[in-house]
Amino acid sequence: MSTIKVAVLVGSLRRASINLRLAKAVGRLAPKEFVFEHIRIDNLPLYNQDFDADYPAEARRLKQEIEGADALLFVTPEYNRGIPGVLKNALDIASRPWGTNSFAGKPGAVIGASIGSTGSALAQQHLRNVLAYLDVAMLAQPEVYVQFKDDGLIDAEGHVANEGTQKFLQTFMDRYVAWVKRHT
Repeated sequence: MSTIKVAVLVGSLRRASINLRLAKAVGRLAPKEFVFEHIRIDNLPLYNQDFDADYPAEARRLKQEIEGADALLFVTPEYNRGIPGVLKNALDIASRPWGTNSFAGKPGAVIGASIGSTGSALAQQHLRNVLAYLDVAMLAQPEVYVQFKDDGLIDAEGHVANEGTQKFLQTFMDRYVAWVKRHT
């Protein structure tokens, strides 16, 4: 079977990010033909329409990596009831200039983690609204809002300590794989 390349965008830059751990955990649950490539977004310039005619190198790199992917996975924390600025900036860069939206037509999904009781539900809804406009075919169910009550739920390599969480994430991954295969 051919390889399916998934571009993973994690909206947290923190070294010990629980969302990065979540991204690694779901990646470990995917079949071998799915290759998860974490896309760097921490070194992007702030989007400015002035450079639409001549994109900076890092912005061109981001667009090329998104365009080279077969599918998308967004893993977001929630900052002030919305998506982090660094993630929104990456979305703006990769979808511009007008007519060159690198996300268009790709299948995707949104998941996220938080220490709060609602996981990252509001940020995910905010992100889904943006991605709908960017023409990303979004997996609707299951929604994945992981609450990190303790630091040991998922380790830095993506090993899940809780059996129930492991099963839930596997259910998500199974649905995501089917969704991506249906749209690629």
